[in-house]
Amino acid sequence: MRELALDDVEALAVGAWILGTGGGGSPYLGLLNMRRLYAVGHRVSLMSPLDLADEDWVAVVSNMGAPLVGQERFADSRNIARAVEIQQGLLGAKFRAVMPLEIGGGNGIQPLMAAAHLGFPVVDADTMGRAYPEAQMTSVAVGDLRPYPCVLYDPRGIEAVVTKVPSWRWMERVSRKICVELGSIASTCKAPRTGREVKDWGIHFTVTKAIGIGRCVRQAQRHQEDPVEAILDEGHGKLIFRGKVIDVARRTTEGFLRGRALIEGLDEDRGSQLDVAFQNEWVVAWRDKAPIAMSPELICVLDTVSGEAFGTETIGYGRRVSVVVLPAPSVFLTPKGLDHVGPRAFGYDLDFRSVFDQGRVS
Repeated sequence: MRELALDDVEALAVGAWILGTGGGGSPYLGLLNMRRLYAVGHRVSLMSPLDLADEDWVAVVSNMGAPLVGQERFADSRNIARAVEIQQGLLGAKFRAVMPLEIGGGNGIQPLMAAAHLGFPVVDADTMGRAYPEAQMTSVAVGDLRPYPCVLYDPRGIEAVVTKVPSWRWMERVSRKICVELGSIASTCKAPRTGREVKDWGIHFTVTKAIGIGRCVRQAQRHQEDPVEAILDEGHGKLIFRGKVIDVARRTTEGFLRGRALIEGLDEDRGSQLDVAFQNEWVVAWRDKAPIAMSPELICVLDTVSGEAFGTETIGYGRRVSVVVLPAPSVFLTPKGLDHVGPRAFGYDLDFRSVFDQGRVS
């Protein structure tokens, strides 16, 4: 157990935005919340998932919805705390800790906001190792753990609970419909997990990983070094393209942000184009119409100068970008994991092929 300094939180915001692969929502508003909470005396501690007792209960939190809407409805730390309180009441037992559903973007900050109000530590783990758009795209779903109950909370005071569903896909369908009615964004506390389940099926030490990536970027910026190279070194990643964004098409539909970004090559990639499709997160990238990168590996579109991530809701025409790929958690590279998060899970008729098995991408 260690107390997170505000500098850790600042680094987490940078690193989680990169690991979010375009989704999870911008961490900026959540970071403003945390700066204010720390200014008035709140503190948050981080604990190892391996220190949980098997019988402990852990709250799993996230915002649900379309990232673009999150730019319009400002984050409020009391909303995610209230979702945890509702779930704790349903559970009839006290939570030991809180953890992120996904380490990506603003959802990497959500558990810190809840923890600051409720006095819980944050578990150094999540269930995605990045961000994904749907409820069944988690390690706990791959493990066939129980998908219910799920609490959704709205700042107007609307409280909704999905008490029982037959499968994770039904949880996605039902909770998404509620989320759309709430304006395509809601604070959620997912099905509670035991300490044993977190130890067996959580993706461990991802908060620390995000903080480490964020620190490398911030250090490179301070020393006028290449932050993209720092990310590749820290994240064991691979650069696949450099260029300029020449077109973005996106729409908010059914609680998701969907679309594509077209990038024209620069430097050694001049003369080629990269087309990247997204559903909240970057999902598949085609170079000159040939697929070269795809989920579950992490496609990260970064500002070439600052190294900071672009979200699918913030990417825009004229941006100079470097596209890198980071390795996927091993649970998603199994046949069952690929059924949940591989390219076919998003509707693309592609067999998964790893960037790291292809040699130099050209």
